[in-house]
This record gives sequence, structure tokens and C-alpha cells, in this order.
Amino acid sequence: MSRVLIIGAGGVAAVTVKKCARLPQYFDEIYLASRTVSKCEALQKEVGEDRVKGVFALDADNAKEVEDLINQVKPELVINLALPYQDLPIMDACLATKTHYLDTANYEPKDEAKFEYSWQWEYQKKFEDAGIMALLGSGFDPGVTNLFTAYAAKHHFDEIHYLDIVDCNGGDHGQAFATNFNPEINIREITQRGKFWENGEWKETDPLSVREDLDYQNIGVRASYLMYHEELESLVKHFPSLKRARFWMTFGDAYLTHLRVLEAVGMTRIDPIEFQGQQVVPLEFLKAVLPNPGSLAEGYTGMTCIGTYITGVKDGKEKTIFVFNNCDHAKTNEEVGAQAVSYTTGVPAMIGSMLMLNGTWMKPGVWNMEQFDPDPFLDQLNQHGLPWQVIECDESPFKR
Repeated sequence: MSRVLIIGAGGVAAVTVKKCARLPQYFDEIYLASRTVSKCEALQKEVGEDRVKGVFALDADNAKEVEDLINQVKPELVINLALPYQDLPIMDACLATKTHYLDTANYEPKDEAKFEYSWQWEYQKKFEDAGIMALLGSGFDPGVTNLFTAYAAKHHFDEIHYLDIVDCNGGDHGQAFATNFNPEINIREITQRGKFWENGEWKETDPLSVREDLDYQNIGVRASYLMYHEELESLVKHFPSLKRARFWMTFGDAYLTHLRVLEAVGMTRIDPIEFQGQQVVPLEFLKAVLPNPGSLAEGYTGMTCIGTYITGVKDGKEKTIFVFNNCDHAKTNEEVGAQAVSYTTGVPAMIGSMLMLNGTWMKPGVWNMEQFDPDPFLDQLNQHGLPWQVIECDESPFKR
């Protein structure tokens, strides 16, 4: 039995809290902290005070404040579901208190739209020397997609050569324009230049300038755009046989039109401007007026399809497989009151935490998901609402 502190109270955190609350054999005591304590109180009321033992207001940008709270709660594990800007302060607090750490997204400086693992990988020796573990990126993408890749490498190939991660939301929330997770983080991500790995080097593209029309399982053909996504950085490092690694995400025409207009009028800027005597960051203001992703679940129809196309060699012969999950928005709403995008991140956060707490995945240091045996995690994925499949393809849908 273990005590955990969950930092964050958005849509993903709500799913993780509810899933953890159903497993008292692993999560004996749950504590919640967020800048907006009322969100924690609402979750505590929904889940029950017998499962969520305490809630706290917390500025997670302040490492000393996080450290003081950890010392007060004394958790075995901190589950960081806050903003990516806050990864390093929370890791510093975990180091100071010798507490295990898990997150779902890598660090990104607030003043620059540039995410990468290098900042967190630098903590490897510090965490190892302290005898504590950090598990990075325990969501779906990154997270499950890393494990799909590791599973394929373990069970289906002698070498993997080509990797294409695909992320399709085939659902409809009925809004003119809304993001399915934190608008600030989402828009920063998709307005960056595209980047992919090919023949031993990183190559860049203009944002959303490369398109493929892909046929997604149980959804159909959708326009998919090449983006940079954080799991590419770790997968290329840990699977050096990869000749090419890319990430694709679907966007509809209406979404892209709204996005381009917002960019054109300066609403996606992350630098502060002065307005009526105050400093205002346009993207943060836009986040405040867009629909809360947590409010989208009711009436959301359709499903997601997220997976990995992998081409490689087995016994001297080339083949391609597709490892994927479909997740239905209406079903996740019925189960936990959340849309599928929150669900597909919140459930893996719970499973990663469970495997750390029960010792299945536990070694001091800082680790990415694919550095562990994928089988125990993927088995739990089947048991906790995200069943996955493997399809042998006649050929890859992607050109060389």
C-alpha cells in the first residue's frame, strides 16, 4: 500500500485520480495539489474523502514550496500532471526529499516553445545517487507509443528501420474551435517547425507543411500532418537501428483555418504585451477564452486511433506491422466523465505509477518508457480500458 501526491487538477489528472482511487491495493492514500485548489476539492468530493485524503493549493513553479508539501505529505511517489514548465522544479523537490517521480510530458521553458529531454536526462546521476527513480513520459504519446515500439522490437523484429507514429482524433465535440488538452501547450506544440529523423540526422519542415492522407482503423481516411513530437528524441536514442522516425497528427480544415487566423492576428504569441497597464501573454489569454478541454466530454462522439507503423527485418525478411488502440469518447465519458484524449493520457499515468509502486518497474535513475520491459505495462493497458491490437500489413502506407 502506497501514498501518492498528484500535482495538477485538469482533465488528465481527473482521469488518473479516478483510476487510482479504484485500486486501493496500490494507491492506499491519494493527495492532490494544484494552483487552483477548488479543482482539487471538486475531485475529492467526486471520488470521496476516503480515497483522496487531502487537497492543497500549490505553486508548482516554486521548488521550495513543492519540497515543503512533499515533506508534509510524505508520499512514495509524486505524479506530475501539471504543466511541462514545472517539470524541473518538481524534480528538484523530489531530489531534495528523495521521492520517486513520474510525468507525462517533457520539460519546456515557458519563454521558448522548445521541448526536449536533455534538461531532464541531466538528472540521471543525481536521481541514481539519491536512490530514487524518475519515469518520463508515461502518457499515450509519449508513453504507450514508446512501448508499442519496444514491444515490436522485442517480439516482431530483429531490427526496426522505419517508424511512423500516427495520432488521429476522429471525434466531434461540436465546438467551432477547441483543443482536447491544455490549449496553451497544444498550440505551442503544433505551431513549432516539424522535425523528423532520417539517415542519422534531424531534418526540419515548416509547421504543418507535409501532409499524408492515411486510413485509420475504424475511423477512415484523415488528413495527417508531420509534426515534431517528444518521443522521437528518446526512441531514436534507444533504437539506433532506426533509419527514419516521424510523427503524424490529424487536423481538419476548419481547425487549421482557425489556427492560421489566430496566428495571423498574434493570438498564439508567447511573449508578453502591455494591455491597459498590464502584461498579458496573448496565448494565455486565448487559453482563458477557449473551451476547457475537461468540459468537452458530454456529447463528444467518435473515437481516437493512436499507434505505430513499424517496418523492419525478421529472419532476413522485411515486414511492416501496425500496433494501435482505438478509444471511444462516449465510453470514456460514461466511465469517468472524460473525453478520450484525457483518458488515453490519464490511464497510462496510473499504470506507470502502479508498476513503479509494485516494484515491476523500479530502478534508480531517470528513464524513458521504452527502457523497461513493455509487456507488463501493455498487459495492464488491456485490463484498464485501453485494449490494443497488432496488424500485419501487406505493405507500409508510407513511401521510402
